[in-house]
Amino acid sequence: MKRAFVTVGTTSFDELVARVVANDCVQILESLGYNHLVLQVGRGTVVPKPFRTESFTLDVYRYKDSLKEDLQQADLVISHAGAGSCLESLEKGKPLVVVVNEKLMNNHQFELAKQLHKEGHLFYCTCSTLPGLLQSMDLSTLKCYPPGQPEKFSAFLDKVVGLQK
Repeated sequence: MKRAFVTVGTTSFDELVARVVANDCVQILESLGYNHLVLQVGRGTVVPKPFRTESFTLDVYRYKDSLKEDLQQADLVISHAGAGSCLESLEKGKPLVVVVNEKLMNNHQFELAKQLHKEGHLFYCTCSTLPGLLQSMDLSTLKCYPPGQPEKFSAFLDKVVGLQK
């Protein structure tokens, strides 16, 4: 059972939710051996219907008290670019694809994803480039993120957001 977990955190990112359940994306995930997709849709208006076939299961929910369990069970995490979601996934040592919301392009989230990608910790894309990335990415090239260094992460965030020069 290979599981992909999609999270949008406490916000909404309808475009990502719609993109990841589109036929092409589901087919790519299946071809990569994923047979269970868990979607956390937050405040979004796009709420796909859960389904189960012989080869594929889709589970959908808005919120849980903790995403810990879903993160732990995931073989791949596809996340919005929120710092909290990124950090939580990386600290659990999960392969991470961050999908940047182009409507919020001039924001620190994009900088954060770019920097963590440069350091080899994650892949990032936009909704439109997600299928291509899923097909081409090599998860074995990702480096483990050093866990348990929140102070390092917040210093890094400060730098990215421009609070420190």
